[in-house]
Amino acid sequence: MNKAAAAERILKLRDQINDYRYHYHVLDESIMSEAAADSLKHELSQLEDQFPELITPDSPTQRVAGKPSDRFAKITHAQRMISLQDVFNRDEVEAWAARINKLTPGATTELFADTKMDGLACSLVYIDGVLTQAITRGDGTVGEDVTTNVRTIESVPLRLRRAASAALFLSGRTEIRGEIVMHKDVFTRLNAEAAAAGKPLFANPRNTAAGTIRQLDPALVAARPLNFYGYDLLRDDPLEVPTNSFAYDTIRALGLAANRKATVFTTLDALMKFVDYWDTHRANLPFNTDGLVIKVNDRAVFARLGVVGKAPRGAIAYKYPAEEATTIVEDIVLSIGRTGAATPIATFKPVVVAGTTVQHASLHNADEIARLDIRVGDTVIIYKAGDIIPKVQESLPKLRPAHAKPFDMESELKRQYPELEFVRPAGEVVYRLANMSGPLLTAKAIEHYASKGALDIDTLGEKNVTALVQADLVKDPADLYALTVADLLKLDRFGDISAQKLIDGIAASKNPQLPRFIYALGIRHIGNQTATDLAEAFGSLEALANATLTDLDQIDGVGHVVAESVLAFFASEETAELLAKFAANGVVPSEFQKPVGKLLGVSFVITGTLEMGGRDDVAAKLVALGAKEHKSVTNDTTYLIVGESPGASKTTKAAKLGTKQIDEASLTQLLG
Repeated sequence: MNKAAAAERILKLRDQINDYRYHYHVLDESIMSEAAADSLKHELSQLEDQFPELITPDSPTQRVAGKPSDRFAKITHAQRMISLQDVFNRDEVEAWAARINKLTPGATTELFADTKMDGLACSLVYIDGVLTQAITRGDGTVGEDVTTNVRTIESVPLRLRRAASAALFLSGRTEIRGEIVMHKDVFTRLNAEAAAAGKPLFANPRNTAAGTIRQLDPALVAARPLNFYGYDLLRDDPLEVPTNSFAYDTIRALGLAANRKATVFTTLDALMKFVDYWDTHRANLPFNTDGLVIKVNDRAVFARLGVVGKAPRGAIAYKYPAEEATTIVEDIVLSIGRTGAATPIATFKPVVVAGTTVQHASLHNADEIARLDIRVGDTVIIYKAGDIIPKVQESLPKLRPAHAKPFDMESELKRQYPELEFVRPAGEVVYRLANMSGPLLTAKAIEHYASKGALDIDTLGEKNVTALVQADLVKDPADLYALTVADLLKLDRFGDISAQKLIDGIAASKNPQLPRFIYALGIRHIGNQTATDLAEAFGSLEALANATLTDLDQIDGVGHVVAESVLAFFASEETAELLAKFAANGVVPSEFQKPVGKLLGVSFVITGTLEMGGRDDVAAKLVALGAKEHKSVTNDTTYLIVGESPGASKTTKAAKLGTKQIDEASLTQLLG
């Protein structure tokens, strides 16, 4: 940003901050959260640091006051690990209490509350007092067996402590559920060590704890101190655990930690004082938390209340207000999902919210953009819903640059997807691909994923893909890795041998080369060569998924249109779910290895039809030997590969530049 632009931005920031101060201190009303105001002040401070000559005595910064896989076996849980309904204020707590008292009078005579730890939910299974399994939450029904890694956690006893008050639980099956957390001081130390070693920093304690538990090397897990806090105790006979407070006492007696802040309350007033206390004191806890868990203390009453959907009636999660921040909308890109729906996604100047860096958020549809009046260049307040998913709360028109224009969904669809047609069905808010059904798009995505130029999955051709999609056995490529021989034998197309062959072919693709996996994902505009360029630039799928528009624009061979396409793909919530499913099903792309081979340094362009296969397949073979694909002939092109019915523009340009043109016979010799 040059000095003139900075001066304009500084004036607008000062006006907005002063307006907030006036409303807050003079009118006793708030026009934005304190966190959002602090974010604006931080931006102002950074600009003034960059251009100190623009600082004036009346700037808000000049106040005297200080600044405020299949890597692990899949295990089915004996009892589902359920989710909780979220509430955000006293009124919602009172409404919940009234509902359950109506169903079961006296249910709230005793309520049990504990801080909600920000970590990885895990279940420890002890048989006759000996640790036999440690299972992650997973999807609540099926988790991962991480026993070997959890055994390295010092706070997890390998054998339960013998205590007279808990002798019953040393026989038979005792399951202790809890949270694996990384304490904040440990996280700070690890980042300090990483910084000193010149390594990338960890994002936050929760992600670091979860990533640590999923490491393949237990020695690495042992080197990163973790803690386990129990919060539930399960037995085959539920009557053996009469209350939640009894469960906590017993967990401690058996030699495990259970949070000592947990308390039983007999009135809502006392409970809400506890809620309010931890809202202001949670920073003093050794671990991060975003709220409290509130349960009916009596376990028999809790069981009678039952479960609605995925949440039990007898428990809620009280969430503290999500952290907020401000940032600038750098672009609005459009992502096409597997059903053909076009979703607008705002990309931001990266900003930290609730401990993680946020650089994009879904805007859902054109109506939502119009409601929020969000434009490229706008300053917006963002927050995390449940401290997980970034959301745009509002834009700040007073900070809007003069050139910002309203977003036109139809114009952007034509600009970003000129070759596609979209329709907005009557009564719907979403634009969809015309003449393309969800199943057809799914089948095409899986066919591409399995093609020779991509992961080359043996026997997974068009007909088998169609059969799998029509039978509803797969909804995306990641579902392939959950298929079993038994699943396939339900279809007329498969016998024992063909079913086993397909399952073996799918299993053989679980650790693909990174460029081939990127290409297989079917990102628009991404061919084999661009996939290789992206893999070389970022090194890993995680780094690519977190790339900014600026990062992508700087890569040779990746123009702005391609950068927008890549960003839209990885910014989509649907893509995040897909990649999580790949990981859960054991698909682990390799980190990038620079290409080697006899064609290293050779570049090529293909024109016309080749008998030996499709262009993508042939290009993949050449790239595998170290060659680089160009889409158009340039001075740097080594060969123009000419098939039947070639493009006249390419052959003419090759002749003009003196580029060597070879036919399919010469190509065969080149490939060897």
